[in-house]
Amino acid sequence: MITVPVGLAGRSYDILIGPALIDRAGELSAGLLSSRRVIVVTDQTVAPLYGARVVASFKNAGVAATTVTVPPGESSKEFAAFGQLMNALLDQRPDRKTTLVALGGGVVGDLTGFAAASLLRGVDFIQLPTTLLAQVDSSVGGKTGINTRHGKNLIGAFYQPRLVVADTDVLDTLPKRELLAGYAEVAKYGLIDDPAFWEWCEANGAAVLAGDAAKRSYAIEQSCRAKARIVAADERETTDLRALLNLGHTFGHALEAETGFGPDLLHGEAVGAGMAMAFDLSAALGLCSAQDAARVRRHLAAVGLPVRLRSIGGDNRRTWQASRLIEHMRGDKKAEAGKLTFVLARGIGQAFVSRDVDETALHGLLDRTIAA
Repeated sequence: MITVPVGLAGRSYDILIGPALIDRAGELSAGLLSSRRVIVVTDQTVAPLYGARVVASFKNAGVAATTVTVPPGESSKEFAAFGQLMNALLDQRPDRKTTLVALGGGVVGDLTGFAAASLLRGVDFIQLPTTLLAQVDSSVGGKTGINTRHGKNLIGAFYQPRLVVADTDVLDTLPKRELLAGYAEVAKYGLIDDPAFWEWCEANGAAVLAGDAAKRSYAIEQSCRAKARIVAADERETTDLRALLNLGHTFGHALEAETGFGPDLLHGEAVGAGMAMAFDLSAALGLCSAQDAARVRRHLAAVGLPVRLRSIGGDNRRTWQASRLIEHMRGDKKAEAGKLTFVLARGIGQAFVSRDVDETALHGLLDRTIAA
């Protein structure tokens, strides 16, 4: 088992990474609990796979555990679904020492974290991420929230978990598409500020996706260490440092909004396409070389991510419009004083935040990307 510490004043916690950890969740968590009671929040896909095992692990550790189940997918991050979850939690008569346990992917983690921040004005929670994306990104750092018709994660809170337990064995049950969505976030860490890790991804990404256990664990560990370092330095995104973790997200969130946050485009797929577009825009603005932009697009496409907009939507191929995508970007929570915010790059591993992108250049880039 690998331990990655997240150092925060008064709120530090560990990320535990390794095989066969699901059945040890109770044992690993017991010493952190304020009382001997937890409520496991999971979804209808994950519950049959791991729900009973997690509940049993807590009971074996002398902790009473019950379960609340939500529908799978982004629809559970809407206002109505959040209200239903809060009522279901309150039906179980929790007190302020009850701990919530998020068992699932990024949706369950975001939803449960926001519920924990809100329930009785704040209770503890633990993350048990079951997707690659959640293990390397969304379960770490304390960003929680839900979506609205205005955009993604516009209602939420910074609220840190007490522990993150990433069982690498559970990734063996994931569909290839879910693994790819998570891999986009792995590659992101190399593109932000670690060109050596990007080179490692180019050489080993296919093996990570194919199930090489050692390389998969290494990818998760390095991703968590990178995010932990950034979160420790800028927990609430008060400087541009943590904002670098949004590489590809301004584009990606616009793509998700245009597809209705539905099954046509997973979050990690949107981030992958968004990172390719961020490097293309950087090259168009003369910030990085065309060779770097092509290298990013080539690797993401080679592993199977849908970096061409024409490939998004399955049988529902949609007509993309640059103006509509830009309107979605205006509603992004990173926009300031009406100005769009992007993470751009001067090269691989040289990301930076920009708030002065010329919209004519942006429109042109989007037109070219749509036509490609």
